[in-house]
Amino acid sequence: MMKRQLHRMRQLAQTGSLGRTPETAEFLGEDLQQVEQRLEPAKRAAHNVHKRLQACLQGQSGADMDKRVKKLPLMALSTTMAESFKELDPDSSMGKALEMSCAIQNQLARILAEFEMTLERDVLQPLSRLSEEDLPAILKHKKSLQKLVSDWNTLKSRLTQAAKNSGCGQGLGGGAGGYSHTATATKVETLKEEEEELKRKVEQCKDEYLADLYHFATKEDTYANYFIHLMEIQADYHRKSLSSLDTALAELRENHSQADPSPSMTAAPFFGVYGVSLATHLQDLGRDIALPIEACVTMLLSEGMKEEGLFRLAAGASVLKRLKQTMASDPRSLQEFCSDPHAVAGALKSYLRELPEPLMTFDLYDDWMRAASLKEPGARLEALQQVCSRLPQENLSNLRYLMKFLARLAEEQEVNKMTPSNIAIVLGPNLLWPPEKEGDQAQLDAASVSSIQVVGVVEALIQNADTLFPGDVNFNVSGLFSAPGPQDKVSNRPAAEELPAIAVAASAPAPAPAPASAATKERAESEASPRPGSPKVSGSPSEAATPAEDMARRSKLAGPRGAAGRKEGLACSYRTVIFLLPTDCFVRLVNKLFWTKLEQLPQL
Repeated sequence: MMKRQLHRMRQLAQTGSLGRTPETAEFLGEDLQQVEQRLEPAKRAAHNVHKRLQACLQGQSGADMDKRVKKLPLMALSTTMAESFKELDPDSSMGKALEMSCAIQNQLARILAEFEMTLERDVLQPLSRLSEEDLPAILKHKKSLQKLVSDWNTLKSRLTQAAKNSGCGQGLGGGAGGYSHTATATKVETLKEEEEELKRKVEQCKDEYLADLYHFATKEDTYANYFIHLMEIQADYHRKSLSSLDTALAELRENHSQADPSPSMTAAPFFGVYGVSLATHLQDLGRDIALPIEACVTMLLSEGMKEEGLFRLAAGASVLKRLKQTMASDPRSLQEFCSDPHAVAGALKSYLRELPEPLMTFDLYDDWMRAASLKEPGARLEALQQVCSRLPQENLSNLRYLMKFLARLAEEQEVNKMTPSNIAIVLGPNLLWPPEKEGDQAQLDAASVSSIQVVGVVEALIQNADTLFPGDVNFNVSGLFSAPGPQDKVSNRPAAEELPAIAVAASAPAPAPAPASAATKERAESEASPRPGSPKVSGSPSEAATPAEDMARRSKLAGPRGAAGRKEGLACSYRTVIFLLPTDCFVRLVNKLFWTKLEQLPQL
């Protein structure tokens, strides 16, 4: 018994890595041996695909059409739409759209149910038979043949040993030796009969196994057609769904276009602003800088430079929507939004994000990425200069305008907490993104990696704005928005009361300027140039109002704002006077004006 077990262990140790054993290998040619090696992988493939494909079905497996349709999520959506439609006016635009959407979802659900039933019949069931019946039967015959061959080899070893013992006993002569010889001879005859019977079984099992292998080899193309047919069924399903959607959408759009436009949409002319290409927008409006970029930048320069978290904190959705509508329909009425810099920043981000092509263009995307990958600062800056020089003129002008503004915003980072890195993080993905290509999954997978490089590009542009975009920028380039001076602040005091103080400031002799560093002089020159303020529309950019008219107009625009408004207006006027007056005039003003007016107001 122990020798038999050791013999079996040696046979198992000789088994090949692909499942081929010596028992079956001696009966198979080279071609059939390759077919045998494909049995186990084919069984696993059929089983795994069947399992995953079964999990993709949305309906009840094995059910008829009506039962399957009821269980589909699309039918549940159609039912919800039908219930909601009952609560709407059937003649309204929303009611008509919901009614047609309900019908198309119902139709799509039936197309899906038909697809799943065909899939079960033509793909899932054949794969199930292949993995659960056909291939397991062949593998079962293989195991049976292996066991029979192993038993046959064992029996032949026993027969050989018995014949050897019989020959030794015959040489011993008569007596007890003669009886032993007779018993051994009988045993040999019995083993020969068993060996013949086992050999017959081996031959029969071998014939069945070879027939199975030949059958599998001839049916492999048929099994491969299961997967081809799967894709054909999927393609037919998508074609039917797309055809239904195209028909329904054409009818829906036709009905919707026949409806009367709402009065709010026809109250003011609408110019293409958001979602329009930069070149088309500039050409239609005859501008060099896009309207949303200039309007938002001028408003932020006036009211938002010290706002903490600018471009990072989100504005209210309703305010942002109203600002975008005003931008497109009546840009001369934007002054009401100056008090909400986060909404203004959101409108600017939205404009950049909704451009059909990013401001930094798809064509130069790879060049920007290569420039960002350079480690040496000098080489990186030179590469960025070269890419900037290849931008279209309208893109370059708007990018230069925007980067100059962002560089000025970063100068206030101690207050607004917006460093060049923080600005690049929130604005970079709106300035450059990779072009989408159908079927290019690698491009989509690399989006998260490229976004980091985009941030690096935009941060470098902000930090080196003066080098990459030399020269000064007139932010009020179109002249549509007036730039208020330091004295042009909202106040409730009559203009006649403020003018004397300003007149004193203007007529008083100025002290000799103290020596200043080059940086201080450069900063002073930049502050001396007119900066855009809140977008108050100028009737004519060349017309200049007198100080009295301008102050009166500002006071009128401010209007009554209650006690808080009066405090803020007076404080603003005092700050303006203090900023303008020399030291001696400031002392006289404090004695004659400041404390008098302060006592007349509520406690600040």
